[in-house]
Amino acid sequence: MKILNIVSLIILIIGGLNWLLIGLFEYDVVSEIFDGSDSVGAKIVFIIVGLSALYALSFFPKVTAEE
Repeated sequence: MKILNIVSLIILIIGGLNWLLIGLFEYDVVSEIFDGSDSVGAKIVFIIVGLSALYALSFFPKVTAEE
């Protein structure tokens, strides 16, 4: 389970950096790699990032728990 947590956070960080580049420079790395945001590869990457975000919601009880 710990490996899944780490992989999920890495995917979220990469996705967040992509959004940073979009916001600052209007440059989408995923769309550039997969030749457009409508391509199947780009959609798969976006879905994986979204699923990682949904999984990361399970971290809240761990983060907010008082020791």
